Amino acid sequence: MRIRPLAALSVAAMSALLLAGCSGSAEPDASPTPSSSAASDCGLDPQPGADSDAITVSGAAPELTAEVPADLEFADLQRTIAADADGDDLAIGQLVSGQYLVIDPTTGEVLLDSATTTPDDSGLIPMIVDGSSIFGSSVLCTPLGSATAFTIPGSMLGEGAANAVVVAQSVGELPTVATGADQDPVAGMPEVELDDDGAPAITIPDQDPPTEVEIAELKLGDGATVESGDTVFVQYSGVKWSDGSEFDSSWSRGAPSQFQTTGVVQGFQQALEGQMVGSQVLVVIPPAFGYGEGEINDEDLTGETLVFVVDILGVQRAAAAE
Repeated sequence: MRIRPLAALSVAAMSALLLAGCSGSAEPDASPTPSSSAASDCGLDPQPGADSDAITVSGAAPELTAEVPADLEFADLQRTIAADADGDDLAIGQLVSGQYLVIDPTTGEVLLDSATTTPDDSGLIPMIVDGSSIFGSSVLCTPLGSATAFTIPGSMLGEGAANAVVVAQSVGELPTVATGADQDPVAGMPEVELDDDGAPAITIPDQDPPTEVEIAELKLGDGATVESGDTVFVQYSGVKWSDGSEFDSSWSRGAPSQFQTTGVVQGFQQALEGQMVGSQVLVVIPPAFGYGEGEINDEDLTGETLVFVVDILGVQRAAAAE
């Protein structure tokens, strides 16, 4: 088992979003592993077509608007760069600020405006650039600052799903490491050393693990505070106290992760909520606050005390219920 993202908005999660009007799937799902092959550098690589070309995008993030004709055919996946920019093309693994709209093409109704889920007055939210999620694909391989119109046939979203339109714009690149002020280490906690890229190496102390969750701030940020139910955008590494071996890491996958605070184990949730964006947090999670007690085996993390180092890069509030 792993700490898995809730709101990657894969094809299946996008279907749930359109049908239920919420911002993430109901249960954790495995995060995609970015591929390094040249053929997948642009993911789904949607091309312009008659449908996406017919969408009129106006304004600029965080005040995007769009007019969607009611007669789109949705014959295939299409994406048009509606407003170009001169920034560098976005690549898998980057984190950007921006805005997206999810639109019902039959009515023109905006089902979700990400500006309503911003944690501050900027109107912008983080987006992970990747080729395996709807919103990541909407900006992947487009110049930073571009606005796009993305048409998605319902047949690609799951059985019985409706056609969808996504309009998105990237605004600025965000850091993929915590930028907060360094804090003094806490005695008795695992030691953490960062490499040149910011990836942590965790050394377990020669002592018995704690029986309660222990949390220490390694860096203290000054951004928005994480609230219960938020989607957090993070870099993290997790190791076992028993032998120091890594069992999960966004660093190893080559891209940040995102998930809802309420969709992870209790100890991990405790480490996130109340923290500020820009912080780096060290947390030790005993089995009772992780994957439970029981015999340790190679198949899951039952009975293991877990240690995580988490860089909190961004946050998005949950969409308000209709």
